[in-house]
Amino acid sequence: MLDYGIRIWSDDDFKIEKGKIVVNYGKKPAIIDIVKDIRDEGYKGPLLIRFPHLIKEQIDLLFKAFKKSMKEYGYQGGFNALFPLKVNQFPNFVIPLMEMTKGIPYGLEAGSKPELIIAMAYNNPGSPIMVNGFKDKEMISLGFIAAKMGHDITLTIEGLNELETILTVAKEMGKPYPKIGLRIRLHSSGIGIWAKSGGINSKFGLTSSELIEAMNMLKNSNMLEYFTMIHFHIGSQISEISPLKKALREAGNIHAELYKMGAHNLKSIDLGGGLAVEYAQHDGLSQRHYTLEEYASDVVFLLKTIAHNKHVPDPDIYLEAGRFVAAKHAVLVAPVLELFSQEYDQRELQLKPKNPPLIDELYELYNLMNEKNAIEYLHDSLDHMESLLTLFDLGYIDLLDRSNTEILVHLIIKKAVDLLKHKKYDEILNIQNMIQEKYLLNCSFFQSLPDYWGLGQTFPVTPLDRLNEKPTRSASLWDITCDSDGEIAFDIRKPLFLHDVDINKEEYFLGFFLVGAYQEILGMQHNLFTHPTEFSVVFDDEGNYEITNLLEAQNILDILDDLDYDIKDIERKLKQYIEESDYISDDKRKDVLGRLYLYLSENAYLKTIVSYKDE
Repeated sequence: MLDYGIRIWSDDDFKIEKGKIVVNYGKKPAIIDIVKDIRDEGYKGPLLIRFPHLIKEQIDLLFKAFKKSMKEYGYQGGFNALFPLKVNQFPNFVIPLMEMTKGIPYGLEAGSKPELIIAMAYNNPGSPIMVNGFKDKEMISLGFIAAKMGHDITLTIEGLNELETILTVAKEMGKPYPKIGLRIRLHSSGIGIWAKSGGINSKFGLTSSELIEAMNMLKNSNMLEYFTMIHFHIGSQISEISPLKKALREAGNIHAELYKMGAHNLKSIDLGGGLAVEYAQHDGLSQRHYTLEEYASDVVFLLKTIAHNKHVPDPDIYLEAGRFVAAKHAVLVAPVLELFSQEYDQRELQLKPKNPPLIDELYELYNLMNEKNAIEYLHDSLDHMESLLTLFDLGYIDLLDRSNTEILVHLIIKKAVDLLKHKKYDEILNIQNMIQEKYLLNCSFFQSLPDYWGLGQTFPVTPLDRLNEKPTRSASLWDITCDSDGEIAFDIRKPLFLHDVDINKEEYFLGFFLVGAYQEILGMQHNLFTHPTEFSVVFDDEGNYEITNLLEAQNILDILDDLDYDIKDIERKLKQYIEESDYISDDKRKDVLGRLYLYLSENAYLKTIVSYKDE
C-alpha cells in the first residue's frame, strides 16, 4: 500500500483505513463517501471541502505551544494571534473562524479597505484588529471609526507620511484614537521565494532614522502614549528557524531601545506571519525544518533574554500565522475525466494482410512480452515507434499504419507496466519517467491551485480510495483549461503514481490537500472557470457529520455578469439568432431555446457520465 506521504503532511488529521482517505475525527468518515453523497445530489465538477474543526485545532495548537513556553521561561508578556485576511477572505472561512475564537485574544489583520470592513463587522469584541499595508486618509479614518466602535485596533505605519495623516485625522475626529504601530525594516530577511518580504530593501517598514523621527513626531503631538507596537515580517513559509532567530534578536533590541527612549506604552511586538506548513509528501523533501514547539520556544526565550538584559518589560507577542491556521482546513476534490492511453485499445487495431515489417515486429513484441524481457521489449517498441513516425513523415507509410503503431506501442507500455509492477520501486522509476499516463481532471489549476502554476508550490495529492491497491501508472495531471501550462507534470524527484482505471466503468477522484491558504482568493478565472462548488463538513458531539454552507459554483450567466456583460443583451441576441435560423425547424425552436437556457444556468465545469451505475 502506498500512503502518498500522508504520515509526512497530514499530522494525523487524515488517515488511510480500508483503502480510503478518512477524516481522523468523529466517526472518521471517508472523504470519498462524502463526495459521492454530494454528487448524488447533482453537484458535479470539482468540489472544495472545508473542515472547520481543523481551523480550531490549529489555533488551539498555537496557543498551547506559546503558553507552555511562556510558563517554562517565566515570561511576563501575553500572547495574541491574528488571522491575515489576505490568506483567505471567503465568508465560509472567516465567519466560522470568528465563531470558534470567541473568548480568546484572536483577531483579524487587514491590508485594504474591504478587508478592514470585514474585520470591523466580524472581529470579536475585545480581540485585536491590525491594519497593515499602505493607507490613505480614508483608510486611516476607517481605523478611527473602528476605535469609536470599541474595537482594539492598531494602525501599523509603513511610512512617515502615514503617521502625518494619522496626526491630522486625530485632530479632525478626536478621541478615542486607535493604537499606533510602527513597522520596522530589518536587515534580517527570510528564506525561499518570499524572502524579499524582509531585509533592508524590503517593500515595507521604517529605517532606524525614520523610527527616531517618528518618535519625535509622536512626542511633539502628545501622541506618544498611543505608540504601543512594533511590527516586522520576514516572509511567508519560513522553512528554517535560523532567519527568524536573527530577526527576533534585531527586533527585540529595537523594541528595548525605543522603550528606553520614552515609548513606555510600547508593550507589543508583532512577529508577522511565516510559520511554515509541511506540504511535502516524499521523504527528504521537507519544506519545514522545525516544530511548532521549537518555534514558540525560540521566540519566547529570545525575547525574554533581550528584555532581561536591557531591563525592559517582556513584550506582548502577536503572531499572524495565517497559512498555519488556514491551509489544512480545505481539500480540493477533482474527478478524473479520462486516461489518455485508454484511447488506444486492442479492438481499435486494424492490421492489414501485409503490414510494414516494423509494425509486424511491434505486434510480435506485444504478444511475446513477459516479465523477463519486458524492459528490453519496451525499449525496442519505443525505437520502432520513432522509426515508423519518421517513415510516415517521409510518406512511406499511411495513416492507418501510423494508427496501428500508436495503438501497439501503448499496449506494450501498459503490458510492461503491469508485468513490472511487483519489481522494486527504483528499478522501474526511470522507465515510468518515460511513459507517464496522462490523467485529465475536471478542474482548473489556474483557479484552484494558482500557487502551483505561479510559484511552483507543491500540494499533497492522493486518490481518495483504492489505497489498498498498488498504483501502477506514473501520472501527469492535466486540467480542462485550453492552456498547456495547465499541467502538473510527472517529476522523477517526487513521482506521483496512480491507478489504471476504466473511467467508463468507475469513478476516480483525486484529493489535493492543504489548499486553504491563498489558493482561493488568488485563483484566476482563466477560461472563465470559477470557484468550484464548496461546502463545509461539521461534526456534532456524537461524531456524526453534517454538510453545511453549500455554495454551488457560479453559472455561466453569473460569470458573464461579473465581467460586466449585459446579460439581457446576450439572452436577446441568442434568442433572436435561434428564432431567425434557417437550420432550426419551427417545431424545434422551443426545444433548442429551452436547452440553451438550461446550459446557461449550469456552471462551466464539465459533466461526467458514468455508465456503470446503469449496468
